[in-house]
Amino acid sequence: MTNSVLAFRQPDVPAKTIDAASAALLRYRIMAFVTGVVLLSGCVTLILKYGTSLDMEPLTGYVWVAHGWLYLIYVIMTAILGFKLRWPLARYALVMLAGTIPTASFVAEHFVTRQTRAAAQPEPVRD
Repeated sequence: MTNSVLAFRQPDVPAKTIDAASAALLRYRIMAFVTGVVLLSGCVTLILKYGTSLDMEPLTGYVWVAHGWLYLIYVIMTAILGFKLRWPLARYALVMLAGTIPTASFVAEHFVTRQTRAAAQPEPVRD
């Protein structure tokens, strides 16, 4: 694999490094899920607020504040995982930005987990 700064895939790292990053991968997966759920909740509250006559004002503010704090934790967990797995800069950016697009954090988590686990295998894993 290429070790370019602009590469997107998991670079080659020893299996023992990937095993050592398993706790960081779990923390990243949890935060990707939580961030995605709260972001979707925020989108639903906005749709209900502006699409209906429901008074959703205090709830929408709380949801977006929660998403902001949880997104910060998501970015930190992503940075820790990326540092341990020696991700290229472009992968850092794409995975971090996934927490700002509804449902993208679920997709990013799936690909990060699959590629990390595949990199730990001695031979490629079939989809």
